[in-house]
Amino acid sequence: MLLADFHIHTTWSDGKLPIDEVVDLFGASGHDVIAITDHIVNRDNAIGLATRRMGLSLTEENFGDYLTEVEHAKRRAWDRHRMVVLAGCELTRNAYRRSQSAHALALGVDSFISAEGSVEEMLVRARSSRAAVVACHPNEQSEWFANTFYIWNKRESLEDLIDRWEIACRWDLFPQVSRARLPYLGNSDFHDRPHLSAWKTLLPCEKNERDVLAALKDGREVGVTRLALDVSARTIPLPQTMPVPLFAAGA
Repeated sequence: MLLADFHIHTTWSDGKLPIDEVVDLFGASGHDVIAITDHIVNRDNAIGLATRRMGLSLTEENFGDYLTEVEHAKRRAWDRHRMVVLAGCELTRNAYRRSQSAHALALGVDSFISAEGSVEEMLVRARSSRAAVVACHPNEQSEWFANTFYIWNKRESLEDLIDRWEIACRWDLFPQVSRARLPYLGNSDFHDRPHLSAWKTLLPCEKNERDVLAALKDGREVGVTRLALDVSARTIPLPQTMPVPLFAAGA
């Protein structure tokens, strides 16, 4: 089983740490697979435009440089930690009404994917790119940031465009995903060091990018877990620790 986290942000969007620091942090704490998933935010409403002006989104202009840095991180991660790194993004459509907001991860990307237009159009573009597509934090969250209910409310019509659903994200569990018997993941939605001990996935596959992406797409059973880490905002001891599974369940 591979210890994996597929929802991680860096200074390319709204994360606090640069990619190389993220790689070393996750590698030293025993992760086998991570995905770098900085935001691509829509620009067709005021919220999206404001987010872009603050430099919190990847753009079509800088996406090539982003991929180049992730490719460097892949080599660094494998050489130093024997850890696989996937290039990804979080397609981000924020609206004034949470019922109209939607976030989705695209994992294994090699080109820019626009978040413009409808949510359906955004997801079709992600699917057409051959990325693995994950619905992010699809139900009620405990933290202050806006909820994103659109994909969940439309799940029956959008199910064929989604490979996995986050059943666990940061500190939250979404039992609705389990009751709906949807294929799922656990992720940290990492932005800073305290999030290192948040939810993870235990993935049964070989440790290489091709097999990881295949496992994400084929709906196989996975586990979700938290890490037993003593975490502070400024420093993190990097222990020799094993994941502590809370439960494991199927797709």
